[in-house]
Amino acid sequence: MISLPAALDARMQREAGLTFFEYMVLSVLSEQPARTLQMSTLAARTAASLSRLSHVVGRLEKRALIARTRIPGPGRRTNATLTEAGYEVVVAAAPGHVAAVREYLIDGLDPQELATLRRIGAAVDTAVKREQADAGSAPPPPPKAAGTHDTHGRTAD
Repeated sequence: MISLPAALDARMQREAGLTFFEYMVLSVLSEQPARTLQMSTLAARTAASLSRLSHVVGRLEKRALIARTRIPGPGRRTNATLTEAGYEVVVAAAPGHVAAVREYLIDGLDPQELATLRRIGAAVDTAVKREQADAGSAPPPPPKAAGTHDTHGRTAD
């Protein structure tokens, strides 16, 4: 399973000129109303940090595949919108991606193995979502006691 993402990435770069992560960003946006999502939501849907997503969206923006717009109001909220050129790129890349997933993962399995893979995937998804929910409801760590040091050797008082 560790080699699958690298194989999908290499093939996507070779066939479509996109990294697998860039394809995922474009793909998620292509499925949204108005092909737009707030950056923080897009980060969550692609399992990426805002920093990583911002860097990749910047590259895609330079290629005119995505446009960013600030959301009016307080805070630093930004929307990412898939452009028409971006939509054309993701639509053109999708068949190759589907073919790669079928070739690398699906076609080599019989129906019973596919059913087992579905059950394994569902179990992993449930465990990940449970952990995310638990982490979201966990209390913040206690404050450092006076006189203790942080990871940079500074005193916390």
